[in-house]
Amino acid sequence: MTTHQGSAPRRPRRPAGWRRVPLRLPVLLFKAGLAPLFGKRLLLLHHTGRVSGLDRRTVLEVVAYDSECGSWTVAAGFGPASDWYQNLRRRPHTVVQFGNRHHTVTAHFLPAETGAEIMADYSRRHPRTARRLCAFMGLPSDGSETAFLTAGSTIPFVRLDASDGYRQVPVP
Repeated sequence: MTTHQGSAPRRPRRPAGWRRVPLRLPVLLFKAGLAPLFGKRLLLLHHTGRVSGLDRRTVLEVVAYDSECGSWTVAAGFGPASDWYQNLRRRPHTVVQFGNRHHTVTAHFLPAETGAEIMADYSRRHPRTARRLCAFMGLPSDGSETAFLTAGSTIPFVRLDASDGYRQVPVP
């Protein structure tokens, strides 16, 4: 994918038809009670369709997790036109499933500067995944801190804050 000088990067096309099936598999695994298989890397976002009003579910990668207060940060890799992102814009109060626990959350849409720092931090923890993700999205992917800061400033990030009295229970 290429970017034109002075324009925003072109986002990859969202999968459709049979290409969408493997991407929906994690939703089925969550429904089957197998969410712990994903550890702290994925969550299931419940959201309401802004047009249909129907309950929707999307599995998202957790880019950052604050276990103290119950806060998950996720990225809209396909850009702000992603259905789940637009649905949260319309109705920011929703529910996530993290492991086998459900939490009511409120979505907060983060500014580009914060997104840049989140992406740079993510790249330090998951360098190969971060490079592949940037390359997939047509963003600079040379592995440098500058490239990840630039990429992070163009990716929409959302922080999902628990509003259900979340507290981390210590594991003995």
